[in-house]
Amino acid sequence: MAGTSRDAKRALTAQRILEAARQEFAAQGFEGTTIRGIARVAGVDPSLVMQHYGSKAALFHSAVQLPVDDDKVASEHLLEVLTVRLGELPPETRALVRSMLTVPEATESMRAYLDERVDNLTRSLDGDDAQLRALLTVSGILGLTITQHFLQLNAFDGVSQEALLRAARGWIASLAGDEPVA
Repeated sequence: MAGTSRDAKRALTAQRILEAARQEFAAQGFEGTTIRGIARVAGVDPSLVMQHYGSKAALFHSAVQLPVDDDKVASEHLLEVLTVRLGELPPETRALVRSMLTVPEATESMRAYLDERVDNLTRSLDGDDAQLRALLTVSGILGLTITQHFLQLNAFDGVSQEALLRAARGWIASLAGDEPVA
C-alpha cells in the first residue's frame, strides 16, 4: 500500500469494518455482536471501529443498508434473510415476535424495524411500485416466520429448508423485480 493515500487507506479500513460487522450481525444478531468481535474479524483495534462508525447502533444501521437500485443484491439479501428466518430463530427475535402483539414496546420496536426494512428495500428496487413490492416482501417474510416458528403449520412438516428456499427463489425474484410476475 506504499502508493495508497491516507484517505484510500481509511476507506479500505472502513469497508473491512463494515464487512466484518455484516458477518457478525448476521451470525450473532444485534445483541450478541460486540465491537471487539467486529474489530477481531476486521483485524483492527476496537477503537478504530468506534472512530469510523461512532457506535454499535450506527454501525448496525450502515451494515443493514442495501445498495440503491440494485435488484440483484436485493434478491440475494432476501434469500439470506429467508435462510435465517427459516432456520432456528435467535432468542431475541423469538421474544420480539412473540411479544409484538401484546407488549406496546415490542410493537413499536417491531414496527420501527419493519418500516426501516421496507424503506431500505424500496431504495434498492426500481419501478413505480417498488414500495409496494418491498412491503409485500417484508410482510411475507414476517408471515413465514410466524407460521413456521409460532403457529407451526402442518404444511411445514417434512419440508426441508432447502426445498423452501428453492420455492422462494421465484417469489423473491418477482417481488424484487428480477423477472415479471406470472
